[in-house]
Amino acid sequence: MATALALVEAGVDSLVVLEAEPKMAAHQTGHNSGVIHSGLYYRPGSLKATLCTEGRNRLMAFCAEQAIPHEQCGKLVVATHAGELPRLEALEMRGHFNGLQVRRLPAAALREYEPHVDGVAGLWVPETGIVDFRAVTAALARLIQARGGEVRTGWRLTGVRNEPDQLILQSSKGEEVRCRFLIACAGLHADRVARLCGVDPGVQIVPFRGEYYALDTGARGLVKNLIYPVPDPQFPFLGVHLTRRIDGEIEAGPNAVLAFKRAGYRKLSFSPRDTWETMRYGGFWRLASRYWQTGLGEFYRSFSKYAFWRALRVLIPTIDVDDLAPAGAGVRAQALAPDGALVDDFHLISAYRMIHVLNAPSPAATASLSIGSYIARQAMEQAS
Repeated sequence: MATALALVEAGVDSLVVLEAEPKMAAHQTGHNSGVIHSGLYYRPGSLKATLCTEGRNRLMAFCAEQAIPHEQCGKLVVATHAGELPRLEALEMRGHFNGLQVRRLPAAALREYEPHVDGVAGLWVPETGIVDFRAVTAALARLIQARGGEVRTGWRLTGVRNEPDQLILQSSKGEEVRCRFLIACAGLHADRVARLCGVDPGVQIVPFRGEYYALDTGARGLVKNLIYPVPDPQFPFLGVHLTRRIDGEIEAGPNAVLAFKRAGYRKLSFSPRDTWETMRYGGFWRLASRYWQTGLGEFYRSFSKYAFWRALRVLIPTIDVDDLAPAGAGVRAQALAPDGALVDDFHLISAYRMIHVLNAPSPAATASLSIGSYIARQAMEQAS
């Protein structure tokens, strides 16, 4: 949607957005934590770091212009033991490199920001915020349509014919769309769409499910804003954390477990095709050989509420297991390289009359307006 808006604002006079599901934001966008990320974690100079900083500022302004409820509430990153202090210091330096007003806090100051947290030190990151990205998506769609673009839902791509002067897109309903240029932002099916178009994606999407609990109403006072652990730099997930959503609910999570279905939001969701594609991919087994212990721990936490609770108690000791109620889940479309490397940065590839977005992990929602402009510029140059 952000790419489409950037294109119509640049003067493209004929544009259609094709959405496979009957509603917008049905997958990653509608199942994420609602955090407007600061850019704290990303390697300085990377596409993620650059586009997150620009995108965060643009998103805040966009929400204000469109009267979308949002808040720049800040977050606290907590080191819970001395062994995490070197990583906290490295994170602080990275934050400064990325232009953030990060503040290092001693243990005694942590409770000024989060009265119930426990730790030996922390970082206060004021640039972090919260929003409902479904509302952002709906606003983007309204603006696209107001500027002459079209949005079609329930339009699932099944085939692509590449002719000398156009691409012919075919749907599951037998419909066709003829276009001069295709931009594929297909998320969980990005690699499949690339192959439909005759493009080798070079990576495979491996789905990881993140599961959440919600604090019951009586326990919401334990969390003011956002509380994160110090992340493991060897792993792309941030660990179990606590997030206040824009509606006031407090979410705890997520874990990160291998999903056996690309849109598998339940623990027992299973797709033979999706599972077979993951299991036959050499890159998955190379990843598993390095992280099997971490993976087993995540699966244990998936099926054990007590294990999840114990992870949270490290941050807030006064949380009780009965304060937690199962909440939603999301599935991350993680691009995995053949050598087993988890693709960390945004990853786009170009082909004749096409751009394919093969990896757009967090902070993709935060950076959506800047990513959309970045892709639109590439498309305009390539199509001219």
